[in-house]
Amino acid sequence: TYTYSIPLETSCGQSYSRAMGSFCLLRSRCLPRQVGLPLVMHRQYSLDISAQLLRTQGYVNGQWINAPSTFPVLDPATGEQIAKVADCGPAEAKLAVDAAYKAFYFWKQHTAKERSVLLRKWYDLLTLNKEDLAKLITFECGKPMKESLGEIAYAAGFLEWFSEEARRVYGDVVPSAAKDRKILLLKQPVGVASIITPWNFPSAMITRKAGAALAAGCTVVVKPAEDTPLSALALAELASQAGIPAGVFNVVPCSREKTPSVGTVLCTDPLVGKVSFTGSTATGKILLKHAADTVKRVSMELGGHAPFIVFDSADVDKAVAGAMNSKFRNSGQTCVCSNRFLVQSRIHDRFIEKLGKAMDAELRLGHGSDPNTTQGPLINVRASEKVEHQVMDAVSRGAKVLRGGKRLDGSFHQPTLLADVTTDMLCTREETFGPLLPVIRFSTEAEALAIANASHVGLAGYFFSQDVSQIWRVAENLEVGMVGVNEGLLSTPEASFGGVKQSGLGREGSKYGIEEYLDVKYMCFGGLTP
Repeated sequence: TYTYSIPLETSCGQSYSRAMGSFCLLRSRCLPRQVGLPLVMHRQYSLDISAQLLRTQGYVNGQWINAPSTFPVLDPATGEQIAKVADCGPAEAKLAVDAAYKAFYFWKQHTAKERSVLLRKWYDLLTLNKEDLAKLITFECGKPMKESLGEIAYAAGFLEWFSEEARRVYGDVVPSAAKDRKILLLKQPVGVASIITPWNFPSAMITRKAGAALAAGCTVVVKPAEDTPLSALALAELASQAGIPAGVFNVVPCSREKTPSVGTVLCTDPLVGKVSFTGSTATGKILLKHAADTVKRVSMELGGHAPFIVFDSADVDKAVAGAMNSKFRNSGQTCVCSNRFLVQSRIHDRFIEKLGKAMDAELRLGHGSDPNTTQGPLINVRASEKVEHQVMDAVSRGAKVLRGGKRLDGSFHQPTLLADVTTDMLCTREETFGPLLPVIRFSTEAEALAIANASHVGLAGYFFSQDVSQIWRVAENLEVGMVGVNEGLLSTPEASFGGVKQSGLGREGSKYGIEEYLDVKYMCFGGLTP
């Protein structure tokens, strides 16, 4: 158990020390700066969950396995060690692939209804254990508990959705030009799927992929992010309790150092038929090269750089609420977070003023287990340093800090509002993955679209307008895979998730998600008597 507060001194000379759970953001005229004192023990936070769900070994062929070494999992809010987890390497990854390949030949023989029932049981167990699963996310990822509970509901939703989609995999009977033939198109599972997931949604990114794969009749090997393996291992425990057969769902956690070698096995082994990855565009390109040698099916959900456009006709209050949801969820660490805020000239000042007040009223930094916390830490110090670098770059080029602007102890960074931002600044040219909200003023719709589309990635985009004609024009012309119109949150199991340009390949969720794990086989049935 551990607790802390941050000793701060304001730029106007007033000293204070507040518990992180109730730390308030200050206006730029009175920005807090670190005094340089160590963290002060103030309040205790403890990870208290069922022992069954706190797993630290790999999970292969229905068995919990050790590895020659372990690696630490840290609480990003404190830097304290939560657990030591088996550091699986290429040998363990190969064992998992072999187990999944063997299991595939009996799993695909299960009827769609049988697979559906097992996935539904898995869903039920996630729902039953939502509190403990949410605590794991909070302690290894840093999310506030409210958001962690939301992620578990989201993660369970994919299992529920794909338990239903399992029974709706339809082929086709195609009219033949020849009277003595019948043409049938069958859908069959691709085989073993390697699933490589990120730390920012450590449960939902697994169920979104594995739910579809298992529903289709595939088996999977999951490599979770090195920062958040505990959630993946808890999912494996619940999969076992649900009765999912040995070898169908496997998990090989590993450290950052072993990730390249484990990833190579999962992307090059000839027994693997499919690779599904969520993460950075740079890493996705490496995995694509690995998968190319054996011409594997791939799904890639890669980086985003989402624009958030507020037109003059927008309802400003709704736009502010949408901006708060879109930017500050998970402290800005989601691939669909808005990264560039474009506000039309006539309502620019009003939007900025109301947004600043909303940040003052709603955002509280702290440990995710504190019920007052709305903003947890970033995943590590490197992430906080990246935000700091972008803020410094923007300020050096003329941007004004209206709220926040400072790195705090460890991996915390103040939610930050910047005005007078221009497109030459680093924060408008690369994904931030942190609580930085830069606002660009624009004059015309054409100008906004040009700025929004001036990116090599295109995952999500958002805009607020009450002009129906404009809504259709902008929605069709934004070069992204997902558009939120007068809405800052758009992810749901029922809708497709994916991007264009260098934001990836394929779609997850929706009725299209299961198609990523299916091959179409053409069967020509000839020699029939007309």
